[in-house]
Amino acid sequence: MWLVTLVAVLAVAAGGVLWFAPSRYLPWDTTSFPEVDVTALSPTQAQIVQLLETAHTDQHAGTYYSGGIDEPWCADFVSWIMRGAGHPLTNPNSGDWRIPGVYTLQEYYESKGLFTPVGRGYRPVVGDVVLYDRGGWIGQHTNIVVAVHGDTATTVGGNEAGRIRVHTVTWDRDDGVVGFGRLGN
Repeated sequence: MWLVTLVAVLAVAAGGVLWFAPSRYLPWDTTSFPEVDVTALSPTQAQIVQLLETAHTDQHAGTYYSGGIDEPWCADFVSWIMRGAGHPLTNPNSGDWRIPGVYTLQEYYESKGLFTPVGRGYRPVVGDVVLYDRGGWIGQHTNIVVAVHGDTATTVGGNEAGRIRVHTVTWDRDDGVVGFGRLGN
C-alpha cells in the first residue's frame, strides 16, 4: 500500500512540475532554432544570432564554453557567445572575458550601467541577456535574446538539461525574470 501511495505522490509531483514550470526547466527542446532576419540587425547582433545557431546545432559539452572547467555553464555560454561576436564581457573579479556565474554576470551589467530590472517598461532587443532567479533548487539562469514578438522573447541558453536550447519567455509574466543585460553599443 505504501508503494502505491508513493507512486501516486511522485506522479502528482511530476505532473505539477510539468504543468507549472516554464519550458526552460523541462528536459526537452521546445522549439527548433528560429528563422531570424539578420538584415535588420547590427553586425554584432547578426554575429550573435549566427553564433547561437551554430552552437545550437553543434551541441558542444559545457566544458567547451567554460575553459575546460566542469561547472554550471549558462553564464560561461553567454560570455563565450559575446566574446565570439566581438563584444567581450569583463569579469569584475578576475578581468577575464569569461564570467562563470549569473550573479557576477548581473554585477557586470550593473557596473556598466547596462542592467534594466524587469518591470521598468524595457523591451529587450536581439543580443540582450535575460537574467533569471527562481530561488530554491532552480536557482539563477541566463539566456540570450534572438527575437522579440510583442511581449515575448525567443531566447537561447546553455546548460539546460546539459544542452543548448531555444525557448520563449513572456518577460513581464515570468516571475523568474530579474532583468536584462542590455547589449549596449
